Amino acid sequence: MIKHTEPDQTLIKMPSLTAVKSFVAAARYQNFTRAAESLCVTQAAISRQVRELEGFLGTALFKRVGRSIELTPDGSIFFDAVQLSFLNIAQAADRIQKQSSTNTKRSLTLCCSPAFSALWLSHRLPSFFSAHPDVDLQLVTTENFLTLEPGVRPDIFITKMQKVREGYRGIPLFHDVIYPVCSPNYLEAHPELNTLEGLRNGVLLNLSPYGRSQIAEHVNWEMWLAIHKARDEGPPQEGMHTFNANDYNMLVQMALNNQGIALGWDHLVNPLVAKGRLVRPVEQELTLEGTRHYLAYREDKEDDETLSLFKHWFLNQCDIATASA
Repeated sequence: MIKHTEPDQTLIKMPSLTAVKSFVAAARYQNFTRAAESLCVTQAAISRQVRELEGFLGTALFKRVGRSIELTPDGSIFFDAVQLSFLNIAQAADRIQKQSSTNTKRSLTLCCSPAFSALWLSHRLPSFFSAHPDVDLQLVTTENFLTLEPGVRPDIFITKMQKVREGYRGIPLFHDVIYPVCSPNYLEAHPELNTLEGLRNGVLLNLSPYGRSQIAEHVNWEMWLAIHKARDEGPPQEGMHTFNANDYNMLVQMALNNQGIALGWDHLVNPLVAKGRLVRPVEQELTLEGTRHYLAYREDKEDDETLSLFKHWFLNQCDIATASA
């Protein structure tokens, strides 16, 4: 027995897309002649399609003003709706065409924290693009690697989580090394920062844990000073205070702008220290031997050439041997 499909009322009630396309062109150019030129058809064809659409909708969509045309109130409502729909259709078609095209471009999706992307990755990427101009890199930044948007499956994670999710293999990178940093001008204005006790007299730019979902030990100023026995046994010093933020990029920028002293994660601030934009007022540092950063890549793409290119480039940037990777 043959089953008959019920008519799709939504599609049946849809006007002709050809007529809608003519309407959109006329509305954009406010002129039938220019609309016809943009679609490579005749002016008569545009006029006919618009008349058919007005008949279908039962209302006028344009009014003539001199030699040009303007949308009526109903025309404006319809134009706002169809323009957005056409834009979505065009973007979807463009994505599909790029994915199915025979060009030589290759793509890779990388996920890391905003601080890592801004302070570590950004100034190193030019060397990768210079060596591999045929690779398009898609970057996704997040502080919560466990709850990415549905459908987002990066090829590579850079994270402190040894097991970021199923289907990924992790390569251990470096330990965190943490030490105080500030600008040369701030240190010059506060020479007492050259001692552990003197650090407490500066404006302490502190990284808070709020919204930072990482399976790793969190280090703040209180912990760092306590580990180095820089406890303040007396009354608080006048003017001493702490500024807390969960945006590490902001804290580094404040340190660069002479606004205080921050804890610097070596892999992020080392280039700024090397250039003299930040200085280390004391030599003490903290190394977290129990935790590491990891490069986690998709196991089902282990033999993918593009992923291998980026993986080996990245490990070389970290001065990590790639023979076993």
